[in-house]
Amino acid sequence: MAKKAPLQFRCLDLVIALSVAVLITSNIASSAKIIDLGFSVFGIHLAFDGGTLLFPLDYVIGDLLTEVYGFRIARRAIWIGFFTLAVSALLFFIIGVLPGEQTWEGYAGEEAYRAILGGMSSGGIIIASLSAYVIGNYSNSVIMSLMKVFMKGRILWMRTIGSSVVGELLDSLTFISIASLAGVFPWSLFVNLVFTNYILKLSIEIIVTPISYLVIGTLKKMEGLDVYDHGVSYTPF
Repeated sequence: MAKKAPLQFRCLDLVIALSVAVLITSNIASSAKIIDLGFSVFGIHLAFDGGTLLFPLDYVIGDLLTEVYGFRIARRAIWIGFFTLAVSALLFFIIGVLPGEQTWEGYAGEEAYRAILGGMSSGGIIIASLSAYVIGNYSNSVIMSLMKVFMKGRILWMRTIGSSVVGELLDSLTFISIASLAGVFPWSLFVNLVFTNYILKLSIEIIVTPISYLVIGTLKKMEGLDVYDHGVSYTPF
């Protein structure tokens, strides 16, 4: 008996590649700079790491993957992102321990490398990033999938935002907690960083919701696909 050819997707590789690019860039930005907006909300000063502005886009892409391709594909994309981030951290570590060229040492040097890119490959920041990424994105995808089945595909904005309310909170708590334990961030900034990370990430996702509608609708038409995860096992692997 001839085997059925596997289903081919037109845009899946591009979507996963974009997710990985956003993930790695946001992690570099997180270790490179803490931004201070110069004002407070509810008595909490708004200071946040640079990746906060980029990382919500990874959740938007995760919503897209779950909504169009289903939980299984979204889970595979999460693990691709996990291993890609781990490999990038290893490469930054190897580059960091290699001897620097003399001219470069004069205008930049090892201290500058460690200050900007060293955090990307240090134990604390990478463990925090990997843990937060898996926990947050996995939770987001599971809730998005369950809500789609329960709501029979209706009210997309409620599902994208509702899943992110949980996923983004778990992500922010996990990342800042582990990074603070590892000494990457001072505990004095813990509440500020968790609060601003969570509020800003969630706000960005809400703002780009109209774009999410457009991209998801376009992808469904291009792929001829709209997966409902009936009877799916939500195990992490």
